[in-house]
Amino acid sequence: MRTVNGVRCPASTPLTSPRRTVTRDYSGDVTLRRILLVAAGGTVGTAARLGLGLALPDAGGVPVAVLVANVVGALLIGVLAARIPASTDLRLLLGTGVLGGFTTYSAFMTGSVQLWADAPVLAFAYAAGSLVLGLGAAALGLRIARPRAGAAS
Repeated sequence: MRTVNGVRCPASTPLTSPRRTVTRDYSGDVTLRRILLVAAGGTVGTAARLGLGLALPDAGGVPVAVLVANVVGALLIGVLAARIPASTDLRLLLGTGVLGGFTTYSAFMTGSVQLWADAPVLAFAYAAGSLVLGLGAAALGLRIARPRAGAAS
């Protein structure tokens, strides 16, 4: 196995192969404790998304709560990426668990497809806007959470 961009893949797999499958070896990382951390975090994140959905109804068929959850989640994922090392239990709990449950690709796609049936242009704008805002929010999270040069740690 070799590591490419933090992902373990078979050494025999050429990096230029168009059919290359990159996998992560979790064999040393998976423990019952870590599984329970992700499950607990996912429960909290999913409940928070449900609460947001109840507080922010759809507007003109646009699933506003899903958009807000994904953009806010992306911002917080950027903050976590800048502040908490990837291999820690806290990052697993908050990133994979809480934010994994809070943000949702399945709800994003469901909303997009349902919107497409009646308003394809609006559906495209919603999907594209979600991606652009999510990437922008994640980049902003990284920027505001990274320690400044010369700043005390």
